[in-house]
This record gives sequence, structure tokens and C-alpha cells, in this order.
Amino acid sequence: MKEWKARQSAYHLTASLFKDDLNNIETVWRPDTVVEDALRHFEEYVDEWIYPAKSYVVAICYAYWLGKDFKEPFFQALNDDELLFNNDPHFVPYWHDEETYDAILDKMNFDQTKGMVPDIYEYYKEEMLYGL
Repeated sequence: MKEWKARQSAYHLTASLFKDDLNNIETVWRPDTVVEDALRHFEEYVDEWIYPAKSYVVAICYAYWLGKDFKEPFFQALNDDELLFNNDPHFVPYWHDEETYDAILDKMNFDQTKGMVPDIYEYYKEEMLYGL
């Protein structure tokens, strides 16, 4: 098993409180504006999490950081059906929706200090980097 998958699994087996529990977060469903909404999540702090765009954003962020922290090739991570540990019902891997991912990737600016990225990184660190 890959180290990041083992860490992710251990986190989910031992954690009792998940800060990103969707039952505690204001969400909006807008499937017709995924690319625009995803880009917005990368650029500005959004008080509501817009789905399914947020799922694409989180997947892209996780794939990027897994590359940096665990040398996981970006598209290999993004193609992993269990990238988000089956916790996000709106997540689709890259191979399932290349057109949407490519549109987001072509237009986005990955800046770890902007938008929702810092918040997502906090979840990522908790899930993947605990104890490192």
C-alpha cells in the first residue's frame, strides 16, 4: 500500500471528529457552472462550498500536494478512484471527466495563499501529514 493511502486510512480509522463534515457546512449545488465555480474557489474565499466544483478543487489540490509530499504523479493521483477516501459523493476521478478537469487546469492559478486553498491544505495536512 502506498504511504499516502496508509496515512489516509489510518487517519480515517482513528479520527473521531472531521472538521470538513458536510453536515456542518453550508453547501450549494450548481452542476452547470463547475469550471467557473472551481476557478472561483481557487481565487477567492467563498463562504459556501459550491458542489460539484468544490470536489474538483479538492481533488486537484490533493493530487498536487501528493506529488510534492509523496512523489505521487499528479495525474496518477487524480485518476485514483479513492483519492478522497470515498468521503465525497461528488468526486469523480480525472479519467471520468477529463474535459472538466482540463478546462479548470488550463485556466487556474494554483496559489496556496488564495481562495479556499489554505483551508483545503489544513484538511490535507491533518489527513495525510499527521506526525511528519
